[in-house]
Amino acid sequence: MAGSATPATQALAKAKVPHQVHSYEHDPGSASYGTEAVDALAGALGLESGQIFKTLVIKTSDGKLAVAVLPVPEKLSLKAAAAALGTGKAVMADQAEAQRSTGYVLGGISPLGQRKKLPTVIDSSAVTWDRVLCSAGRRGLEIDLDPNDLVRLTGAVLAPITAG
Repeated sequence: MAGSATPATQALAKAKVPHQVHSYEHDPGSASYGTEAVDALAGALGLESGQIFKTLVIKTSDGKLAVAVLPVPEKLSLKAAAAALGTGKAVMADQAEAQRSTGYVLGGISPLGQRKKLPTVIDSSAVTWDRVLCSAGRRGLEIDLDPNDLVRLTGAVLAPITAG
């Protein structure tokens, strides 16, 4: 697909990981980037909303950034994410710091191809699907891949990190 090259898609190509890139029309006025992706792609691709994952950057109690990847419809349990990463607590990272560290803009942060590879935790529900979608590194662009490849390439730990 023309115009779909991002650090995330380049990382997948370099690793020779089978994937597809899907695009949708991003609405600059959208209140939720993740919900926008679900609304645009789930029905069109025959997916459940829980197969589309969002990437959140958090800051752990030691002041370091980390990444949490979870289904769009779910809320992140900061406590569970911190525990999975082996730290006491976590808070949501400052938006500017998240963008600076990953090299991506908010709403387009991918767990792959980040400027600086961050410790990553992926919700354990990911591996219950044969394929999942996550940001390709640009608003309106999603990568469709095997969740086991996502875990392997990010070096992630798998843990239940949703609240409730």
